[in-house]
Amino acid sequence: MEHITLLLGIVIITALVFDFTNGFHDTANAMATTISTGALKPKTAVAMSAVLNLVGAFMSVEVAKTISKGLVNEEGIQPEVIFAALVGAILWNLVTWLVGLPSSSSHALMGGLIGAAVASAGMGAVNGSVVVTKVLIPAIAAPLVAGVAAMLAAKLTYKLGNKVGEKTSAKGYRAGQIASAGLVSLAHGTNDAQKTMGIITLALIAGNALPAGANPPVWVIVSAGLAIAMGTYLGGWRIIRTMGKGLTDLQPQQGFAAQTSAASVILASSTLGFSLSTTHACSGAVMGAGLGRKGGVVRWSTATRMFIAWGLTLPAAALVASIAELVMRTGDIGIAAVTVFLVGSCFAIWLISRRQVVDHNNVNELETSTGATDEPGVVTTAMAAVTVPPTTAAAGTTAAVTDEDLKATIPASTATPAAPAAAV
Repeated sequence: MEHITLLLGIVIITALVFDFTNGFHDTANAMATTISTGALKPKTAVAMSAVLNLVGAFMSVEVAKTISKGLVNEEGIQPEVIFAALVGAILWNLVTWLVGLPSSSSHALMGGLIGAAVASAGMGAVNGSVVVTKVLIPAIAAPLVAGVAAMLAAKLTYKLGNKVGEKTSAKGYRAGQIASAGLVSLAHGTNDAQKTMGIITLALIAGNALPAGANPPVWVIVSAGLAIAMGTYLGGWRIIRTMGKGLTDLQPQQGFAAQTSAASVILASSTLGFSLSTTHACSGAVMGAGLGRKGGVVRWSTATRMFIAWGLTLPAAALVASIAELVMRTGDIGIAAVTVFLVGSCFAIWLISRRQVVDHNNVNELETSTGATDEPGVVTTAMAAVTVPPTTAAAGTTAAVTDEDLKATIPASTATPAAPAAAV
C-alpha cells in the first residue's frame, strides 16, 4: 500500500504539471486575437485570462465525469497507467509549444490515456463508443461549427458597421473583444481544467482512495483550477503568435466574431459533457473570421502544419504513453526511469526554447519557422508596384501625375542597357 500511496502522490503532482502546461499551451485560445488587434496589452490579457480560468474550473464537472467514468474502464486501471498517460500528454504539449503549433491538450491527454490503457489491459480497457461520440466527432465538428459561425458573424459585424466610422467601429469592437475574450477564458476553465480533475479522480479510484464512480473532491477541483490559472498567466507566447498573426490578419471586428463564436461552442459542449478541444474550436473560429472579411485570407501553409499536428496528437501521445507503461512494468526501477526521462526531456525542451525567446515584447512580430520576418508574396509586391500614388488635390478634383510620382511607383528596371552601336 505504501508503494501505491507514493506512486499516487507522483501521479497527482504529474497531473497538476500537465494542467500547468495545458494553461500556457492554451492561453492563445482566449487571448491571441485580443493581443494581436491591440485590444489588451499582452501581460494584462494573460492575467485576466488566468483569473477567469480559475473561476471557470468551479462551474461544472460534466467533462471530468467523461474522463473519469467513461473513456476507459476503471476496473484494472492502475496508477502506473495514468502516470504513463500524463507522460505522453506533457511531452506532446511541450513539443508543439516549442514549434508554436496550437494542438489539443485534451486530445494529448486522452491519447495518452488510451495508449497506456491498451498497453496495460488490451483493447477492452477502452470504451470505443465514448471515444467516437464524445471525442472524435466533437474534434471534427468543433472547428467546422466554430469556423462557419465566426465567418457569418464577421460578415454581419462588417455589414452592421457600414454606417459607422472605421475608428469608432474598431474602438467599439475592441471593447467587445475584451468581453468575448473573458468569455472564452471562462469557457476554457470550465472545459479544460475538468480534464485534469477527471484524471486525478481516476487515479484516486485506481489507488483505492475513492470508491468507483465518485465525483472529483473539492481539493481536486481547487488544485486543478489553480494549476491551469498559473500556467495561463505564464503565457504560451509562441502559440499566441501563431494564433494571432500566423493564421490570418484580424481586425477588431473579426477578433470579436471569432472569440464569441468559439466561446459559444465551448460552453455548449461543456454543458453536454463533450470533451471538446478548445484549441480546435478557437483555431477554426480564427480561420472562419479571417475569411469573413472581404479580401481576408488564411495562411494555409501554417494551417496545414496545424492540421497535421492535430492528426498526430492522439497517436503520438498514445505511443509515448504505451512505451512508458511497458517500461514501468519492470517495477520501481522502471518508474524511476520514466520519471527521470520526463524531467530530463522537459528541461531539454526548455533549453532549446531559450535559443529564440518569444515573450510579451515580441509576440506580435510575425516570423517564419526559421526566425526571419515573413516577406510579402509575389502578387502583393506586384500590386504595390503598380498602385496609383495618392494625390494631395482637394476632394472632387484630379491632380496631375508627375514624373516623380511615376518614378516612386513603378520600379526602375535593373537590366543593363545595351551599348550603342559604334558609328560606322
